Amino acid sequence: MPDPKEPDFSDVESGSSSTAPPPAPSGGQTYTVAKGDSLSKIAKRFYGNAGDWKKIYEANKDVIKNPDLIYPGQTFRIPDA
Repeated sequence: MPDPKEPDFSDVESGSSSTAPPPAPSGGQTYTVAKGDSLSKIAKRFYGNAGDWKKIYEANKDVIKNPDLIYPGQTFRIPDA
């Protein structure tokens, strides 16, 4: 007979749930947009060249509708250079 002082987890099902962003694809990383960021600034930070912003845009077309409008809190995949 189970001890009444012990919690009963017999009806708990295994599984997982998370609001964390998905892991970065192999060979890449992620970046969370901060206030004042632009794709050019992010590209300069990761690639050393602001003109490489299109790499980030292409890798994140599913979440970036307009490359001129990105928002703090968005998380982008940063592909390898």
